[in-house]
Amino acid sequence: MASKRSKAGMGRTSRRAFLKGSSATVLGAAGVGTAGLSACVGPGRGSSPGEGARTLRIALIGCGGRGTGAAAQALSTSGSVELVAMADAFSDRLESSLASLKEIHPEQVKVPEGSRFSGFDAFKSAMTEDVDVVVLATPPGFRPMHFEHAVSLGKHVFMEKPVAVDAPGVRTVLAAAEAAVMKGLKVGVGLQRHHDPLYQDTVARIQGGAIGRVQLLRCYWNGAGVWVRARKEGMGEMEYQMRNWYYFNWLCGDHINEQHIHNLDVCNWIMDGYPVEAQGQGGRQVRTGLDHGEIFDHHMVEYTYADGTKMISQCRHMPGCENSISEHVHGTLGTANVTAGRIQLNGGDVQGFEGEKVNPYQVEHDRLFEAIRTGRGYMEAKYGARSTMTAIMGRMATYSGRKITWDQALNSEIALVPSAYDWSGTPPSVPDVDGRYPIPVPGSTQVV
Repeated sequence: MASKRSKAGMGRTSRRAFLKGSSATVLGAAGVGTAGLSACVGPGRGSSPGEGARTLRIALIGCGGRGTGAAAQALSTSGSVELVAMADAFSDRLESSLASLKEIHPEQVKVPEGSRFSGFDAFKSAMTEDVDVVVLATPPGFRPMHFEHAVSLGKHVFMEKPVAVDAPGVRTVLAAAEAAVMKGLKVGVGLQRHHDPLYQDTVARIQGGAIGRVQLLRCYWNGAGVWVRARKEGMGEMEYQMRNWYYFNWLCGDHINEQHIHNLDVCNWIMDGYPVEAQGQGGRQVRTGLDHGEIFDHHMVEYTYADGTKMISQCRHMPGCENSISEHVHGTLGTANVTAGRIQLNGGDVQGFEGEKVNPYQVEHDRLFEAIRTGRGYMEAKYGARSTMTAIMGRMATYSGRKITWDQALNSEIALVPSAYDWSGTPPSVPDVDGRYPIPVPGSTQVV
């Protein structure tokens, strides 16, 4: 078996950085929270004698950069682990991922040609292989369908965030999570800050009163934006959108959902709850090209929690601007820069995090696989779904220009999925004769 990577001293690196440091091939390819938001929720299924030592077999669903990284980290957990099946909409992406993973874990990657599946229904074939765990890393629009199917087959799951792009999808995930608990299945979600000792310590100090009563939260994911993949001659609309999934809401849910969910999730963790309403504004000012699909390039949302506490949220895709990916809390006794693990009291005293730094992307897999081996209860899908809903509610507010309540958002029947998953089918949003996609218009766009 290939040697396992050391977890200690890895730093808080990204999954993409982990891959870049592990494989030249990939360079060319693309503690626990509070009781209410804990990673370990619900009863566990008792493990049988010797289960902890047996080989856990993995199927990877979604073979882009994120999926490749998640699979590599799953294969780096303690005990015997093998990757035995893979599925992706595109065979070229699957083969690229396979080559990268073979370079990182040559003895643990055992995916024969007959266990490699491509197309919209590929996930079903991969999950029916003899596997214990499925890693779900497709664009998030597919997550509810894939998660529900995995649970129906009795598979343990690691799924990337966000877990849906619309309210019907969130409800599907919450229902499947309940079924998973009843079956004793273990479910991890890629909100890795919950597994970072710096965040765990800082959140615990805030909840313990270190800065007094929380009065205001601020969170940001302001950056330059992400990749664009050119439309090739002869490429159908469905394939084009699938290749450029970040720019289409049925696949991504906008960047407030795909990226900013991390920061929103941290604020929910601190508050041990979820906002009851949201209002805000957003639009397209810089990233307005034909290749930028239908999403906004900026969102600003004011969320309100049940006790009246406000959270100010910003996310932006604009090159050349001030960037920040961070969370901050203001209390009656001081402030906290959660991302830096630093608390500053009103008198000037500063308290920093002095614990060990780890790679939380690895730790989230370590804990999931440890729970599978021991039978310990482990359910992250519930807080993952509700933090996803927080992001979706924010998008609803910016797209509509109206105040949206939690109940309105969660009970919305507006689904973003296509009528059929087919390469010749029509996606939910199509360009006009000039190649431009319809853009949400605050004041008129219906969201609930």
